[in-house]
Amino acid sequence: MTGPRTRELLAREAAHLAPGATDEAEAGGRVFATGAGSVLTDVDGHEYLDFAAGTLTQSLGHCHPDVVAALTRQAGRLWNVHDSATEDRAALGELLSALLPEHLDTYAYFSTGAEVVEAALRVVAAVAEPGRNRIGALRNGFHGKTMGARMLVHWDIGHQSFAGNSILGYSPYCYRCPLGLTYPSCETRCADLVVKHVATKPQISALVFEPVLGAGGVIVPPPGYWEKIAQACRDNGVLLVADEVLTGGGRTGAFLACTWLGVEPDLVLLAKGLGSGFPFAVLAGRSDLLRSPEAAAAGSTASTFGGNPLGIAVALATLTVLDRDDLIARAAALGDRLAAGLAELRERHPMIGDVRGAGLLFGLEFVRDRETREPAPDLARAVYRAALDAGLRTALGGHILRLAPPFTLTDDELAQGLERLDRALRQVGPC
Repeated sequence: MTGPRTRELLAREAAHLAPGATDEAEAGGRVFATGAGSVLTDVDGHEYLDFAAGTLTQSLGHCHPDVVAALTRQAGRLWNVHDSATEDRAALGELLSALLPEHLDTYAYFSTGAEVVEAALRVVAAVAEPGRNRIGALRNGFHGKTMGARMLVHWDIGHQSFAGNSILGYSPYCYRCPLGLTYPSCETRCADLVVKHVATKPQISALVFEPVLGAGGVIVPPPGYWEKIAQACRDNGVLLVADEVLTGGGRTGAFLACTWLGVEPDLVLLAKGLGSGFPFAVLAGRSDLLRSPEAAAAGSTASTFGGNPLGIAVALATLTVLDRDDLIARAAALGDRLAAGLAELRERHPMIGDVRGAGLLFGLEFVRDRETREPAPDLARAVYRAALDAGLRTALGGHILRLAPPFTLTDDELAQGLERLDRALRQVGPC
C-alpha cells in the first residue's frame, strides 16, 4: 500500500502535472526514491523487485557502480559540444563493432528511441530508388510518438490523418490470429501476406519492424515467419530496418533479437538498455547506406543532444559490463527459469490466457475466459496493483503485463519475484 509521503507528493504534483501518464504509473501511484540492482525503494521505505527494469532500460540493474562512476567522471569534465568528437566516442564504435554483426559497422548517435527511428526513416528516404516512395510496417507495432514513427503504424491523433505513406502487414500474433488460423497448420499465412503486400511491391523501399513486438504485447514470431519475409525483402530490394530499441542489447538472450531469429537487417535501431536508462540511442547500419552521399549530407546525423559525452560514457560503460560479465548468457539462462515459472503460474491461474517471451522479456495476457479469450484489462490492472503491494513491480499495458527484469537478477530474486506474482494472482482471483 502507498505511504503518507507518497500520497503527499502525488497530491502536490497533481496541481501542475499534465495527465496522460502510462497505465502503470497511474495505477501504481508510487514515488520511487532510490534504486540499487534489482530493487527499488519508494519515499516511504517500501522495497520492490523491479521486474520491469525501469522501462526495460536497466539491463544492468539500477545504479550499476561502473556506470555511475563513468557518468560521474564525465559529468565533471564535459557535457555537450554538439557532435564534435570526444575521447570515448571511438572506443564506443569499436565496442559496438565487436558486439554487432560484422556487416553493421557504421554508427550514428542520438538521444531517444523515437529520434533514432526518425533518423532511420531519413536514411531510407535518402537512398531509396525513384518510385520506391512507400514503407512497410507491422500491425500492432510501436516505434515512438513522433510524427514519422506514428505514421508507420497509422496512429492518428484527433481529426488529423497523416498515415498515408506506409503499408501494414500482419504481425505474427498467433494467440489472436487476425486470419482465424492456427499455427503450424496455418503455414505462417500472415508472413505470406506480408510478402505479397510489402516485400514484393515495387513502391516499397523498406520494412520497419520489431523482431519481437514489445508494446504490442511481447508478440514472439513462430518459426518460419521471419525466414519468409526476410528472404523476400532481400530478393526484391526492400531494406530491412530492425527496431531493436527494446530488444537490442541482450534482452532476448542474444545481443540482437534479429540474430536469434536469423534475420540480417540493413539498419538497426538501439536505445533503452544500451544506456542503462540514460537517454542514448544508436543507428547502426551497413557502411554503403550510412556513408552514401545521399544519406551523408552535412548535419544529417547531428542533433542537439545526440551522441553527447555523457551518453557516450554511459553507453560505453554499460556495454563494457555487459560484455565483461557475460550478462547476455546470464539473461538467456535466467529466461529459461522465468519461462518455466510463468508456465506453472499459467497452469494454476485461469485468468492468464497466454504466456510468451524470449530471454528476459515476457508477456502475460489476461483473459476473462480461456475459451472466448476475451481480454481482461481490469484483471491485469488488479494483478499489477496487488503485485506492487506484495513488493513486485511489472509493466502494465491494457490486458497485458510485461516482465523484463535486469540481467543481474539473482536466482533468489527470481524465485521471490515469481512467489510475489503468484501471491498477487491468488489475491485477485481463485486458482
